[in-house]
Amino acid sequence: MRRTHVLSILLIGTIGLAGCNGNLQNNEHPAGNQTNGNGSDNENGSDLETFGDSDPEVELSFWLFGANYDSLVEEYVEENPNIAINIQQIDMGDHHNNLFTSLSAGSGAPDMAAIEVSEIDTYKTAEDQFVNLYDLGAEEIEDDYLNWVWDIGTSVDGDFLFGIPTDIGPTVMYYRADVFEEAGLPTEPEEVEELIQTWEDYGEAAEQILEETGKPISDNPEMVYNAKRDQSPEQYFNENDELIIDEAPYVKDAFYDTAEWIEKDYIINHGMWSPEWGSAMSDGSYATLLGPAWMRDTIKDNAPDETNWRIAQMPGGAGNWGGSWVTIPEQSDHPEEAYEFLKWLLAPEQQMRSFEERGMFPSTPDVYEKEAFVTITDDYYGGQNVGEIFAEAALDVQHVHKGAQYGDVNAEIVSGLDNVYDGTDPDEEWEDILNRVDQRISR
Repeated sequence: MRRTHVLSILLIGTIGLAGCNGNLQNNEHPAGNQTNGNGSDNENGSDLETFGDSDPEVELSFWLFGANYDSLVEEYVEENPNIAINIQQIDMGDHHNNLFTSLSAGSGAPDMAAIEVSEIDTYKTAEDQFVNLYDLGAEEIEDDYLNWVWDIGTSVDGDFLFGIPTDIGPTVMYYRADVFEEAGLPTEPEEVEELIQTWEDYGEAAEQILEETGKPISDNPEMVYNAKRDQSPEQYFNENDELIIDEAPYVKDAFYDTAEWIEKDYIINHGMWSPEWGSAMSDGSYATLLGPAWMRDTIKDNAPDETNWRIAQMPGGAGNWGGSWVTIPEQSDHPEEAYEFLKWLLAPEQQMRSFEERGMFPSTPDVYEKEAFVTITDDYYGGQNVGEIFAEAALDVQHVHKGAQYGDVNAEIVSGLDNVYDGTDPDEEWEDILNRVDQRISR
């Protein structure tokens, strides 16, 4: 079977997958008001911006979904007046659907396209649709990036590089100091980290918080499950893309632990991105939120007047939620120029600037040593050194193979946890999950 045919087949499933993932990256890095370039709105709802000369020698197209690089792009075209760059911004689901469609059709793909972490393994089934960035010299920049981040952007055998990493989302435990105090627990981040080092510790804290305050420890079953899942050395598929969720213990344990805490009323179920989920961040109705570095600003936006949120390391170790890799589709007429731009845009120096200006956490560990980075504090979180906290988490993450049908399996497990919350027996629900997953990935 030709790979273009594979793309056409996978496109059918991916349209639904991208839609259920939601617009997380737009929440993560909302595109700001455009003040440079020439902008217009496309009929498909995308935001189009042109940077550079109106009659350039080379014109590059760049598809994104939320990450705002405008100031950097403007600087690049000023320093390289022979190049103009057209940026298309659109929500994450439509972005990936459009990219799949253009690759399947053999025309219409951009010179550069970001692919989100939960989607990238799907595109690896169509290796011949992308430029191998190793062929353009990317091995010279490999050491600039965290090993686990770089590995996500490569083929299983490591010979093909699909994309250069952008920002990442190392996970931490955001917590309410006032709820901890009300429960008679320590409130300072160092004390909380000492208290809650393991998931058993987390469960014990949840019990005390519920007994003393009547409040759950967590806002959402999916958030708890995600945190435990992302610490696992294996998840849904092995590197041969064989389903392993009922054989390897990790995902099953994460499901059952979360289900147990649901049944003990340690977890409430505010649907992520719902109005009640946002308002609960400000009313102190639960104790912890297990989320990525970019959730730092989400909490601020939803609870701007709060003074009680703090950050500690995740019990059991960090995972990663979010991040993208910028690829160069094979259809590009200017792969060398596109690569030179991306090498500059995503270099440590520019990633540092993106973090300072927009909170996009760098995938380049050299940044973590810079004085400007290690001295970054956040008054909202009690003056904590947020750069160091997230860096410690990022250095703790390990690469885990996801597989092209990762999103299908994950959707069924999350749905299963919702069913447990509604009263379904966890054993029965796990068996139903296995059946639904089997049907879904066998289509």
